[in-house]
Amino acid sequence: MFERYAIFYTPTGPLAAFGAHWLGWDNGKGQAVPQPDFGQIDIGAVTQTPRKYGFHGTLKAPFHLAQDTGLTELQIAATAFAARQPAFAIGAVELRHDSGFVALRPANETPTLRDFAARIVKTFDPYRAPLTEVDIARRRTAHLSARQDQQMLDWGYPFIFDDFHFHLTVSGRLSADAAAQVIATLSRHLEPIVPNPFVVDAITLMGQDTTGMFHQIHRYALTG
Repeated sequence: MFERYAIFYTPTGPLAAFGAHWLGWDNGKGQAVPQPDFGQIDIGAVTQTPRKYGFHGTLKAPFHLAQDTGLTELQIAATAFAARQPAFAIGAVELRHDSGFVALRPANETPTLRDFAARIVKTFDPYRAPLTEVDIARRRTAHLSARQDQQMLDWGYPFIFDDFHFHLTVSGRLSADAAAQVIATLSRHLEPIVPNPFVVDAITLMGQDTTGMFHQIHRYALTG
């Protein structure tokens, strides 16, 4: 049994394999994997924060299940959502140092992607337990705007709807110089394996174990 659940986008193929090795955690297999040696970069330190999630893009942030709700109900909802939603392209993605960390981000944000993420937030919210006072206090350390604070209270997470920015995280917080080094190194490896256009073709139901690590429960292809 998992402690928390989430809806992520997880890639497949060479990109997923590289992301798992870079972060040191394969969330598909649910196991640690050796990280590469890229010389001057202390990959263990760079990836310490995002490692527990594995390579992913958040769509519905981690949450505890509501009372009288179980994993089965969550799986049924994910199956139904994926059956209604077609896959879609979001154009090119690129490595950028935004909000203090490095991630693969869309070169251009699209309304289709933002609407898709908003539907996921709303669809799966009935399965989410309310935030505790501790959760709320922790979130507020991020100096949220009034809108973000209200979104956190209403939906469990502040960075949704107009504040949502899709990204596949590859680092924790880095200085500009350290981020530039990471981007220069990763670009050489990612350029041949990142699809262009990048296609969002599935949602993945994730579970967080008692040690804090996230595992793929099931990846649901978008077939609508």
